[in-house]
Order: sequence, then structure tokens, then C-alpha cells
Amino acid sequence: MIKVDGLKDMTIEERYKYMTLMVGGQLKTEKDLIANLSNISAVLNSGLEDINWVGFYLMKDGELVLGPFQGLPACNRIKVGEGVCGNAVKFRKTLRIENVHEFDGHIACDSASNSEIVIPLIKADSVIGVLDIDSPLYSRFSEVDQKKLSSIVSLIEEYI
Repeated sequence: MIKVDGLKDMTIEERYKYMTLMVGGQLKTEKDLIANLSNISAVLNSGLEDINWVGFYLMKDGELVLGPFQGLPACNRIKVGEGVCGNAVKFRKTLRIENVHEFDGHIACDSASNSEIVIPLIKADSVIGVLDIDSPLYSRFSEVDQKKLSSIVSLIEEYI
């Protein structure tokens, strides 16, 4: 495995290629969802710059419940339709928010967060959770980030 420090010398495309390979390898060798999401959040945390939280919320009894993550403690439960995560579930689409303070109903789990991307995980036409990544920078997440992170989420969906 490459050292985290070595990632700093990679381009964004090289980082995503590396992270995708790591995620794919993890998913092919382990079947437990929580073990996989734990390691995937660690891979993303080590491979992405300028983020302060990365993790998963999983659907349980009609709401999002905190799953494996890297970062400061977070909200335990989020109702569908509330905050960025809950709206990503409600509308079943990726939400890339340049300034969370301008997002109506934003849930501030970490006051240092200024931008966010949330990608729903969908299996058999049901939302099973979301990948949530926060950054202290405004407009941190680009179309490239969205495309590459969506590819990683597609890998996860394939193995769930």
C-alpha cells in the first residue's frame, strides 16, 4: 500500500485512480458492509485534500443513521428531506453544495464545514444510504470530484 504522504505528489486523476483501485480491492476481498464502508471512508479520507469529514449514513427504519466515518463526531440520525443528506435521499440524486450556509435547512454537525457533497447509494431501486463528504473550503467539490466519487459509489452498489 502506498503511504498517505505519497498521495500528495499525485494529480487529482492519479489520486482517484488509486482510491478506486483500493476500494475495488477492498470490496472484492471482504463481504461485510460495515467493514467495507469503514475502510472506504479511510481510503477517501487519506486520498482527498481539504476535507474535514467523510463517511456514510445508512437507511434504517426510514431515516439515515450514522455509519462508518472519519472526522469529528457527527449527527446520529437525519430524517429524509432534512439537511443535505436527507434531501439527497428524498430526491435520489447527488447534491454538491458550494456553500452549506446558503442551503435551506442545512444541519451543522461541524461548524468548520463550508461545502459538501452527498451521493446516494441505491440498490434494487432503494436508497440504502449516502456517502457524505464535507470541506472547510467553499466550492471545494468539482464536477471531476462528483464524477469520480460517483464511480466509487457505483462500485460499492455493485458489491452490496
